[in-house]
Amino acid sequence: MAAKKIVKKPRKVRRKKVEKASKGLGAKEMSASLDGLELAKLVESDGGTIVGSYKEPLGSKHVVIAALPIDKVEPTPYQRDRSESHVKKLADAMEKVGRFLDPIIAVRKDGKYWTPNGNHRLGAANLLGLKSIVALVIPEEDVAFQILALNTEKAHNLKERSLEVIRMVRGLVGASRDGNESDFILFLEEPHFITFGAAYEKKPRFSAGAYSSVVKRLEGFIEEPIADALKEREKRADLLLEWDEAVGSVVEALKAKGLQSPYLKNYVVARVNFLKFKKEGDFDFEDTIKQLITATKKIDPSKVNKEDLAKMGGGPAEASDE
Repeated sequence: MAAKKIVKKPRKVRRKKVEKASKGLGAKEMSASLDGLELAKLVESDGGTIVGSYKEPLGSKHVVIAALPIDKVEPTPYQRDRSESHVKKLADAMEKVGRFLDPIIAVRKDGKYWTPNGNHRLGAANLLGLKSIVALVIPEEDVAFQILALNTEKAHNLKERSLEVIRMVRGLVGASRDGNESDFILFLEEPHFITFGAAYEKKPRFSAGAYSSVVKRLEGFIEEPIADALKEREKRADLLLEWDEAVGSVVEALKAKGLQSPYLKNYVVARVNFLKFKKEGDFDFEDTIKQLITATKKIDPSKVNKEDLAKMGGGPAEASDE
């Protein structure tokens, strides 16, 4: 079977040391006029009010500060699910202080405003019954797709990131965006997030952490139109779920004989993972996972003992969800 042409994510270049206060705009260079700015006119026509504007200091791009009707603002469809407990805690804190001092980021989309960075603040403002919300409105619509790069204040777990990315891919496909999947590396961050996201959609309790080392080794961004690449991701997700089912059967058999560990899935995966002995070379995703499924089904649980589990040398960073 011919392997899909993939593009590996470029390695990060070590950041060069720069002299302090040597880059970007100076304070007096950040002022910006609203004259002729189409976005300002659109905000006003949507019922908002322009509070001010400036050029942000890093890229010199125009930003509008606006008060927006809160019923015109909604989260992007791509980001992680809102934590209602965090929303309530934030609303309580805002109520005690009596101030809303942290503007959200917003991008205008068909008369509405998507916030890729501010979902919980928006939820808290709605919980408090606010009529409006202050936002930094960005003219470029693509900012809505850069949510993973923007949302760094709270670490995402693997499931959250994966679901964000697959929703983003579906959004790109739904918007009929041109380009190969590999053209959206900046937005999607890591290729395995897409496949894991498709798997999580089908099985919310999927234990991606157990398979992460294998899938990372096999994955790259697919050099095909993003709609076609999405279909391939669906197939890969189905293969992973088939493997997960085979692994789950072995795990249940091990539990039945009295073996207990939060890393049983990781043990089963490590036992069949032949890639750890092959440091070099590229491997086809479908062929490799099928080999691993076959090997998993051949495991005899009766021959596994506590000493075998102990040889794992401790668990990985992320344990199974089960």
